[in-house]
Amino acid sequence: MNPISKLMRPASVAVIGASADTAKTSGRPVAYLRKHGFDGDIYPVNPRYESIDGLACYPDVASLPQAPDVGIVLLGAERAHLAIRDLSSRGTAAAIVLASGYAEIGEEGAKRQAQLIEAAGSMRVLGPNTIGLVNLTDRITLSASGALETDAFTVGGIGVVSQSGGILGSLLSRAAARGIGLSKLVSTSNEADLDMADFVDYLVDDDSTSVIALYMEGLRHPERFRRAALRAAAAGKPVVVFKIGRSESGARSAVSHTGALAGSDRMYDALFSQIGVIRAQTFSDLLDVPHALATRRKLAGRRIAILTSTGGAGTLVTDSLGMASFETPPPDGATAAKLRALQTGDHAVLDRNPIDVTLAGLQPALLRGAIGTLLDSPTYDAVAVIVGSSGLAMPDLMAGAIRDSLPGSDKPVMAFVSPHAPEITRLLNEQGVPAFPSPESVTSALAAMWQHGKFRQPTVNVGDRHAEAEIDLSDLPAGSLNEAQAKALFARFGVPVVRERVVTDTDEAASAARELGGKVVLKLLSNAITHKSDVGGVAVGLTADSIGARLNRMRDDVETATGVPANAFLVQEMVSGGTELILGLHRDPLGTALLLGMGGVTAELFKDTTMRLLCADAPFSRDDALEMIHELKTWPLLNGYRGRPRADVDALVSAMVAFARMALRLGERIVEAEINPLFVLPAGLGVRAADGVAVLASTAVE
Repeated sequence: MNPISKLMRPASVAVIGASADTAKTSGRPVAYLRKHGFDGDIYPVNPRYESIDGLACYPDVASLPQAPDVGIVLLGAERAHLAIRDLSSRGTAAAIVLASGYAEIGEEGAKRQAQLIEAAGSMRVLGPNTIGLVNLTDRITLSASGALETDAFTVGGIGVVSQSGGILGSLLSRAAARGIGLSKLVSTSNEADLDMADFVDYLVDDDSTSVIALYMEGLRHPERFRRAALRAAAAGKPVVVFKIGRSESGARSAVSHTGALAGSDRMYDALFSQIGVIRAQTFSDLLDVPHALATRRKLAGRRIAILTSTGGAGTLVTDSLGMASFETPPPDGATAAKLRALQTGDHAVLDRNPIDVTLAGLQPALLRGAIGTLLDSPTYDAVAVIVGSSGLAMPDLMAGAIRDSLPGSDKPVMAFVSPHAPEITRLLNEQGVPAFPSPESVTSALAAMWQHGKFRQPTVNVGDRHAEAEIDLSDLPAGSLNEAQAKALFARFGVPVVRERVVTDTDEAASAARELGGKVVLKLLSNAITHKSDVGGVAVGLTADSIGARLNRMRDDVETATGVPANAFLVQEMVSGGTELILGLHRDPLGTALLLGMGGVTAELFKDTTMRLLCADAPFSRDDALEMIHELKTWPLLNGYRGRPRADVDALVSAMVAFARMALRLGERIVEAEINPLFVLPAGLGVRAADGVAVLASTAVE
C-alpha cells in the first residue's frame, strides 16, 4: 500500500499533541475518530496525560508500541517539525500538520515550511495549515473540523479535494443537511508536499468515488494536474472545480494586447475546457453538479420535459433552461396521447410543456405514470420534475413516485423543490434523485451533464517536425523585437506577412513606396515602443509623393509624445478587403496559450476571443484551429455574413498551426508574441500578418 493509500485508509493513527479537552481543537481528532467509528488503533501522544478518553496516552513518538500509519500533528509551527522528524524516524507513511504560520504568512513562514519538509524526509505530508481529511466510505476522520459534530453523514460517490480547510467543513455540513453522499474529503491547504493533483490521481483509482469535486485557489503544478484530470476523464469520472479568483483580472498587458485579453482566469478556463474539467459557476454548483453527475445518467440531447404541479415554478425552470440553450418542446402526438390517458378527470394539462398536473399533483400514480411516459418518449432527453407545495403533505409518496420511475431508463431525472422544504430535498437526494432548491441549479446540472458527455480525450497529433527542426534560430536576439524582426521570425515558421521595407529617411521611404506600388502604410519601427498608433506612429493611405512629409511629421509627433528619437520606419503594402483578427501567445504559470480574436485597435474593447493551452505531447492541430475559429462571435464575418465574401479560413488555420509550432519550438525562450492585425483575405487570397510583437528570453534554444 503506497503512502497516500495509507493516509486515506490507515490501520493506526497517532495524534501528536492530543488533549483531553474536546472543547479545544487539539481534543477533537481523537474524539471524532471514536465518535464516527474508526476501528483501527489510536495513539494519543502528550506527556501531560496518562490516558485520553480511555486510551493509553504516550509521552512521545518513540514510546509508541508500533510505527503508526498516519500521524496527526497538533503542535504549533515552532515545534511541529520536531514531531514530523520523530514520525519519519519511526517509519510513519504520512503525517497531517494542522498548524498555521507557514508559507501563507510570508518569508519567515516559508522557512519554517521548508524546515518541516526537510524533517519529513521520505514521509509524505498533508498540509500544513490544513483541517485534515475525512474518509466517509471507511468511517475514518483524520480531522479537527467542527463539521464532524454532525452525528451521521450520507455516504456516496463524490470525492472532494479543497485547498481551504474551512470550505471542506462547509461542504461536509451542507452535504449532510441535503442528503448528498460523499466518499472522501481532503483539505490540501499549503500543499508543501501532497497537492490537489495527488488526490485527484488517488480518487481516479478509488472504487467508491465516481465524481471528483475540487475547491481550487490555484495550481502549483499545472502539468501534474493536467495528467491527473485526463486520467479521470479516461476513467469516466467527471471532475468539477470551483475556481476562486475570478474577479482578480490577473491580466498583464506588457507589450502586447494578448496579455490583457488572456488573464489568469481565462487561462484556467482554457485548461479546464481542454482536459474535460467542468467549471462550477457558483459555490452551490460545487455540490449540485457533482450530485447530478454521480447518478451516471447520460444526457444524449438538449430537449427537456418539465413536469410541474405549480405553473409559476414551471415557468422559472423553462426560462432558466432556455437561457442556457436547452429546448422544452411540447410532447409529440404519441406521448401526448399517453399522457392524456393517465387522467382521471379534466384537471391536468398534459399535452404541453411544462406538463402541468396542478390539481392532480397529489396523485402519485399519475406522477409515476407521467414521468415514465416522458422517459420513454423519443421527444425528450431528460425530465425535470417540480415538487410544489402540494408535495409537503405527502413527501414520502412524492419522493417514492419519482424514485420508482428511475429503473428502465438511463435518462437524467431531477427535481426542483419549489417551496422551502429541506426535508423533501434531502429525502429525494437520499433516494437517488438529484433535488435542488433553485431552478438555476437544475440548469447547471444538465449543462454539466451535457458538457461531460461531449468531451473527447485529446489525441496525439504527430506533425511534420522535420521541416520545423531545420529552421535556424541561432541568430535570434533577446528582448523585445521590433516589428520587422518579429514578423521575420513568424515568417520562418510559415506565417505569411505583408511586403514591407525598413527605411530611415524620406528618400528611402519614397523609393520603398514606389517599389511596393499603390497606397502604403508608414509605421514607426522601434524595439521600445510597441503600441505605435497611441503615439502617432502609424499613417495609412500614403503614396510616394506624400510619404516624405508624413515621415517628418511622424518623427516629430513620436519624439514629442515619448521623448524617444524616431530613427527607423517601416513602409508596408496596404492590405484591404480582409477581416482583422488578433493571433497571440500568452505565457503564465499554467503554460503557454494560443489566443485568437477580433483584431485591430478595438481588440481589448470587444474581447471576442478564444484560447487554447499548448502542449508538447498533443501538438496543436488543424482541427483545434478550426474549433477556435468557430467559437468566435465574429465567425459569421469570416463565413460570408450578409453577402461578404467568404474568408480564406484554410489559410487562417495554416497560420495558426504555424504560430503554435513556433511557440512549441521556442519553448520558454518565447515570452510573448502577437500578430495584430492578421488580415484574413477572401477565399483563395490567404492571410497577411500586418503587425507583429515578440519578446524573447535570453535562454538559448536547444
